[in-house]
Amino acid sequence: MRSVMPKLEPKANADLTGHLRVLVVDDEADIRELLDMTLARMGLACDCAATVAEAQQYLLDNTYRLCLTDMRMPDGDGLELVRHIEAECPALPVAVITAHGSTENAVAALKAGAFDYLSKPVSLAQLRALVKSALALPETKTADAPQGQELLGSSLPMTQVRALIGKVARSEAPVYISGESGSGKELAARLIHRQSVRGDRPFVAVNCGAIPENLMESEFFGYRKGAFTGAETERDGFFQAADSGTLFLDEVADLPLAMQVKLLRAIQEKQVRRVGATAEEPVNVRIICATHQNLRQRVDENKFRPDLFFRINVIEIRMPALRECSDDVPDLARRILDRLAAASDQAAPPITARALATLRDYAFPGNVRELENILERALALHGNGAIDVADLQLQPEKVGAGETAPVGAPWNHETAPADAPRKLETAQETAESGGRPLQDYLDEQERKAILDALQKTRFNRTAAARILGVSFRSLRYRMERLGLNDAAG
Repeated sequence: MRSVMPKLEPKANADLTGHLRVLVVDDEADIRELLDMTLARMGLACDCAATVAEAQQYLLDNTYRLCLTDMRMPDGDGLELVRHIEAECPALPVAVITAHGSTENAVAALKAGAFDYLSKPVSLAQLRALVKSALALPETKTADAPQGQELLGSSLPMTQVRALIGKVARSEAPVYISGESGSGKELAARLIHRQSVRGDRPFVAVNCGAIPENLMESEFFGYRKGAFTGAETERDGFFQAADSGTLFLDEVADLPLAMQVKLLRAIQEKQVRRVGATAEEPVNVRIICATHQNLRQRVDENKFRPDLFFRINVIEIRMPALRECSDDVPDLARRILDRLAAASDQAAPPITARALATLRDYAFPGNVRELENILERALALHGNGAIDVADLQLQPEKVGAGETAPVGAPWNHETAPADAPRKLETAQETAESGGRPLQDYLDEQERKAILDALQKTRFNRTAAARILGVSFRSLRYRMERLGLNDAAG
């Protein structure tokens, strides 16, 4: 055994032979020896400490690429060391070794900043996989994640989300992404995966609400040949397909309780059993979950297991609604238009300042997904000029019983809650429409212009489209929306 006293060595993450250095902290001599031998076979130099104080002295005198620490030591615990490393050596990944089945300790360590955890008795296969993942991390830790092409915006909420993504990407901790539909939860999950050490490995996205309950176990864990009627060959499940990569469970709140039990065991033990098999097989998968539902409320309603919620909600990322990032909307709109136009092999049309202001003030109940749909429709139907307010074809927003606010009405950020409908601050926007909703007024003007053009051309739609300066397809769509097909004969 090596001495556990601090060594006066150069501050480097490799020893004099060029081997990468690992710090092992455990009060049991046989565990230290086992880990030392295993790491040596992997070509790694190892220093061993039996107490938190000795470990802190090693960290002061040397630089390491990984720290493995037990949870219980004579003078403290592993969480204390995890917090010390997070504060003093933020680029150093630290993994904790927990007692078998101690989920609470594992989750607490991950929340404190641990890279990952191992359960006793230590599986050498899992240890090697963990070490390889940790050593693949870059040696520097940045506060902000690089901005991905999909997760755009310079508003404070989006800046904070990207920074958090950059931080959690360096960990193996399970991540729970909450947010409204269309707010970019899957994009955030893909960004975490891409920035992690698993970035070049599989990313498997699963919509939990789209799988029939009787097929869930075989879909998640795979099955053996002959396990049931029709199982003519052995088949991998989602866990096997995502092995060494990331498994993204979208709409995890839709999982039935029976499947939640099996999922919890797979996450805790890092092993799965195929349908029809007698033995479990190890899997190395990072779990990221998401749902638009309130998962805490589902737990209170006994529709979601609290132990599973506790296990997957180690780190929570809340995706902001688009209305919380209204200043980002104009830039988002232009970039989405550029992408949509490029996909159609055409030049992106300009969009008027009035249309951008209308989009910025719109509540977007469908968030970014709705913005993309609005712009895709506008691109197809706007004609040859710039995209204007009428091309957006936004629906009026409900303000209260019997009231309708015109689309694009000013939003009072001072007094209105984030999820409240927008209300008019003045009557200026409806002055020209005689007090009616703006969309009704615009529809009436559009209806008159189309009917006038049709009458001039004796209801020749192709000729009418030329007079109006729009394509035939755009005219047909507008007539259908306004109910003018019967009038045209």
